[in-house]
Amino acid sequence: MQAKRVEGNQMDAKTLIAGRVAQEIRPGMLVNLGIGLPSLVAGFVPAQAGVFFQAENGVIGLGARPPEGMEDPHLTDAGGGFVTAVPGAASIDSAMSFGLIRGGHLDMTVLGGLQVDELGHLANWKVPGKMVPGMGGAMDLVTGAAKVIVAMQHVAKGESKIVKRCSLPLTALRRVDLIVTDLAVIEPTDEGLVLRETAPGVSVQEVKQASLAHLIIPENVSIMQFQ
Repeated sequence: MQAKRVEGNQMDAKTLIAGRVAQEIRPGMLVNLGIGLPSLVAGFVPAQAGVFFQAENGVIGLGARPPEGMEDPHLTDAGGGFVTAVPGAASIDSAMSFGLIRGGHLDMTVLGGLQVDELGHLANWKVPGKMVPGMGGAMDLVTGAAKVIVAMQHVAKGESKIVKRCSLPLTALRRVDLIVTDLAVIEPTDEGLVLRETAPGVSVQEVKQASLAHLIIPENVSIMQFQ
């Protein structure tokens, strides 16, 4: 079954998602940003906010992407993308980096996703039949971080990423805490997936049509705010 694709969002999908995720971050947090879309979140958090972004390749204190021509080949995130460093940043080895993750010291991780299901389970590391270099730190991050946010587009190639049950290999058995897509903000709970917010210009019905999972619709559903 294919989910209905909702077109015509007024704002670039990745910008909307990254900006909304940034609103969940508070001063003093240690936050891991995954490869791809999640790495954009750093650009929406001021360097003076007192937030330290961590990458499992051994950096604490990641900043936004550098201006073109100012890239430092020795300063990258876990995906090899160029980043900057905020005052107080530190370089650490992989053992300490994963010690922070596995030891429960991360306040939050933001990861991309291939699927999230009604149980709040995330699948984000492998598509069967396609070669992957490995799952990286995804399993450790979902298991060890205090809060797990999935940042992804709601529909890809005509297929919903919000599904009844994940058909792809799970990243972990832990339920994620929040899902932010270009159409909605959804909170996995004991009762199921609760629709908390819709994107500007997107109706509740459109979110339901773009989802294969059952969504719980509260009496009041807010509009996603973007700053």
